[in-house]
Amino acid sequence: MSNKLEGRSLGKTFTRRDSSLTVLEDVSITIRPGEFVSIIGASGCGKTTLLRMLHGLVAPTTGEVLIDGERIDGPTRKRGFVLQQASLLPWRTVLDNVTFGMELDRIPGAQAKARALDLIKLVGLTGFESHYPSEISGGMQQRVNIARALAIEPDILFMDEPFAAVDAQTREVMQAELLRIWDIDRKTVVFVTHQLDEAVYLSDRVIVLGARPGRVREIVRIDLPRPRTLAVKRSHEFADYVDRVWKLIENEVVSGDESPSGASA
Repeated sequence: MSNKLEGRSLGKTFTRRDSSLTVLEDVSITIRPGEFVSIIGASGCGKTTLLRMLHGLVAPTTGEVLIDGERIDGPTRKRGFVLQQASLLPWRTVLDNVTFGMELDRIPGAQAKARALDLIKLVGLTGFESHYPSEISGGMQQRVNIARALAIEPDILFMDEPFAAVDAQTREVMQAELLRIWDIDRKTVVFVTHQLDEAVYLSDRVIVLGARPGRVREIVRIDLPRPRTLAVKRSHEFADYVDRVWKLIENEVVSGDESPSGASA
């Protein structure tokens, strides 16, 4: 099976007039079609920078990114991106937010509306089509954000800590919902999180980055059967995976005075 996404010897240095900061160095990864891959590491290791380089939002200083074997030089709407905050347009309803990207792609109104309604149903928001963002909860807003990203039918979905702004209970529900949605057509997903249990629960593989400048420390394959329910988090196998990932970054996290949720000390 050919790779869907490939990063070759990626590095990123941010340069100012009087200083420079190397965030990533010699990062090489491959992701297969339909894979769900998470990126994790201590704070400041370059997780979000790597995600943005893989998407095309940030140009690498060294190395290259390939999608379907073709080098990319910038973002396109065929690559969906879900941010930490929902970033919905407050003057547009749920339905109109979901159709926004399709409008930019000049998809006919009736076709865009039909697809948006299907996606609103998919993310469990039927009945809220006419509500505005201020009228729904943070978790519901993020569901709209996911529906909006899926509406453009992206080849790859990039997600940057999309559940960071919701409470712990909602986060659990959203993780299960994301897997339910992903399982329908198995889009390729690249997911950044600082929560170890979230990475293990969602992923086929977890890419663990070392401290800045970030390098791939290890890639952990998660051999938990799918489909997964939240009950898997109570298994010994799940706890062992979380503990394994934690041990890979423990020293860096402790020295940085950060304790990621889901870690066992």
